[in-house]
Amino acid sequence: MTKQLLLTLLISLLFAFQASYSQEANIYGEIRNNEGEPLSFTTVFIKELNNGTTSNAEGNYEISVAPGTYTVYFQYVGYETRSVTITIGGANVRQDMVLQPQTLVLRDVTVTAGKEDPAYTIMRKAIAKSKFHTQQLDRYTARVYIKGAGKLKNAPFFLRKTLEKEGVELDRVFIQESISDIEYIRPGTYKETVISIRTSGENDENASPNAYINGSFYEPELANSVSPLSPKAFSYYRFEYDGTFKEGDAEISRIRVIPRSKGDNVFTGYIQIIEDIWAIHSLELEVTKLGITFDIRQQYAPIRDEVWLPVTHEFLISGVVFGFDFEGKYLASVSDYDITVNPELDVPLTVIDEKVDKELAEKLEDQVKDEALTNIQSQLADGGEVTNKQLRKLLREYEKQERKEQDEPEIISDRTYKIDSMAYKHDSVYWQSIRPVPLSKEEVIGYAKTDSLAEIQRLEAEGDTLRTGKRKKGFQVYDLLLGDTYRIGDGLKFTIDNISGNFNTVDGFDLTSGVQLTKNFENKSWLSIHPTGRYTFSRKAWNYKLETQYGFGPRRKRNDLTLSAGRYIQQFNASEPIHPLLNTIFSLLGEQNYMKIYEHDFIRIGYSKQGSLNKLKLNTNLMYADRRSLDNTTDFKIFNGKGYTSNDPENDILDSTAFVNHQATTFQARLEWRPWLKYRIYNGEKYPVDNSSPTLSFMYRTGLPDILGSDVEFHQVEASFRHSFKIGIQGFADLAVSGGTFLGNNPEYFMDFQHFQGNQTPFITTDPVTSYRLLNYYKYSTNGSYVSVFAQYQFRKFLLTRFPKIRLMGIREGFFANYLGNEVSQYYTEVGYGINYIFRIIRVEAVAAFQDGTYYDWGVRIGIATNLDDIF
Repeated sequence: MTKQLLLTLLISLLFAFQASYSQEANIYGEIRNNEGEPLSFTTVFIKELNNGTTSNAEGNYEISVAPGTYTVYFQYVGYETRSVTITIGGANVRQDMVLQPQTLVLRDVTVTAGKEDPAYTIMRKAIAKSKFHTQQLDRYTARVYIKGAGKLKNAPFFLRKTLEKEGVELDRVFIQESISDIEYIRPGTYKETVISIRTSGENDENASPNAYINGSFYEPELANSVSPLSPKAFSYYRFEYDGTFKEGDAEISRIRVIPRSKGDNVFTGYIQIIEDIWAIHSLELEVTKLGITFDIRQQYAPIRDEVWLPVTHEFLISGVVFGFDFEGKYLASVSDYDITVNPELDVPLTVIDEKVDKELAEKLEDQVKDEALTNIQSQLADGGEVTNKQLRKLLREYEKQERKEQDEPEIISDRTYKIDSMAYKHDSVYWQSIRPVPLSKEEVIGYAKTDSLAEIQRLEAEGDTLRTGKRKKGFQVYDLLLGDTYRIGDGLKFTIDNISGNFNTVDGFDLTSGVQLTKNFENKSWLSIHPTGRYTFSRKAWNYKLETQYGFGPRRKRNDLTLSAGRYIQQFNASEPIHPLLNTIFSLLGEQNYMKIYEHDFIRIGYSKQGSLNKLKLNTNLMYADRRSLDNTTDFKIFNGKGYTSNDPENDILDSTAFVNHQATTFQARLEWRPWLKYRIYNGEKYPVDNSSPTLSFMYRTGLPDILGSDVEFHQVEASFRHSFKIGIQGFADLAVSGGTFLGNNPEYFMDFQHFQGNQTPFITTDPVTSYRLLNYYKYSTNGSYVSVFAQYQFRKFLLTRFPKIRLMGIREGFFANYLGNEVSQYYTEVGYGINYIFRIIRVEAVAAFQDGTYYDWGVRIGIATNLDDIF
């Protein structure tokens, strides 16, 4: 017994000794500059572990490591990198650090009049090698800590109480943190698994954490802004050499980045380039988008010889939008890199600037061969020398060859994003132990306030007597007027539409409302039933319709089946170019009753099918209608004038557009094709990339005589082309062309003519790319052949936008030209000048119209800004 007891005690002591010896300890401390100021978000990197962290907003840092001896680097853009050797036993080690401003040494060059700044040689080499760096790694894995913290600094005074009721206080910090494991596989596969999330809001498992930003300054564009390392960079930037400093054996040059034209989507600041390997060492750049400023800092570290990867990303965001003054900070700290180098590019390269070393460059001109590229090494001169031009050509050919070998070359990126089932379950103790960046005092207070509010909300949800002044849940009488939505079961939703009222000369004033029942099924299909009722006070008539829609099939291969029926009014142009509210205003105030309508009893069956790759989309509908003409029944107006016009539209082809009541059975099919569409894959599902392909459309419409007593017979065909695209960052271009004709019998009734998106009010409520600005709504409608052309281009810098302050507000200028050709339009043409993104969403235009080359009319138009999605 004694021997067994001693053996047990000995084994226990050994395990205890091993546990104490292997226990991790912390390296911690504070980082300040030579003036005693804290250095926020300083990179702390341990070379032996390829691991690191950053300091918080107060300059404090902390990192856990196993016992051992480590070299710890402290890096901050603009300051000298310092390193210390720290030996860890079983106890925590405090290591404070003071960083000195970077001392730059000018190399033995002189910048004189007529001579080029040496920054251009450095940047030419870095730009030539930027594509090399995007292809340098076959794969890497890493762990990423992300923290986003933001606060509202100011808000319109009339909204502050409402915001406080919703728990939004001025200067209160809102925080979201996540820790993810990421994997990258060349050329564009990203996998991210979020293992932990904490937010300073309700513990909502449906909340989406901050996604890791995978953009790279080695790419030509980052977030639609031109990178200083883009092949087009010299068109957008000037560069100035600030000096060089040493970090270990590496020489790093500091280059000032100066936009040739200040404004949106160009960077200003500094980028630091490692000589010989021409990689990014660090950067501090600023860019604006629609008046919102983004300050970006990145710090890179050597993961392997000649392989430098970012270990710290810092984004500071500030701006004022509609009176809301906000500030946000985003931090991503990358650690635990494990990399696999692309063996085809694991070669020494000496980049020769042909503008400086002209003689050597000439000798190397024949090194890039014309035959197919089999291997980059075989194309290099002895010693790996290559000119900027040759390197760019080599890498273009290399990428082209790789795309040919890909199974799906149209795939731009393949991203997988998953959230671990336990990600939201971890408490504050867990986060305190795993968080690589300590919280600042302000962030601690922000979490505390949130936890307090969350507890109050929990008590309210459980029926506690603590109630706020928020709107009560459930049905209220005023919902009949204002509308609301209620969840009444699993996947079942009931909506009451708000009551709306308008005026037209046929119906007088009207009131419209309805209800909607929507059911989502487990197989991802859904059903919607939407009855609508409308009463007209002057005509003393009821209108009603029932719209039913059933969606089924995979989300990206969607099928939609619709059935609608009822008695309702319809504009002669079924595209409804005149908004009822605008018609109400201009009728009552100016006796301009632009909206022309008829009534029909109808039943419509529609079917749409989305192709499996989104390249094809089919829309069809079959409709029967008993059409009845309507006349004006009221001359009510607020101001007396010349009087209302008839409800019969004016047209240059027909002497009168009045019609006898009749029946019509019609069928229409439209096929849309995007032949060169590219895709991004997200969680295994393909998503089309907007504007990666033009859209070609083919339409056929016919009137079917004698079916259900139909009195119409015609055939119409139409083809159209539409494309929106960027030209660098200089502007956006939109082009839309369509043409068609009627075959055989021309339609007899005016509503079956081809109508165009005209406009006679100062406001544009239809698509600005395919709408005319001054065109009469019905004057040039036709039952013959026609062609429409719309083109517009937005400049980054033109007249007003030559002033930097105007550009920094996000404002753009542009021109547009619209054309309509048919037998009566007399070569109708519009040309105009527009100012876009006023207050970020408004567009104002001045436009003139011409017929047969002669001036016809002019006007000013106001609408919603175009291409909003493309600027982000």
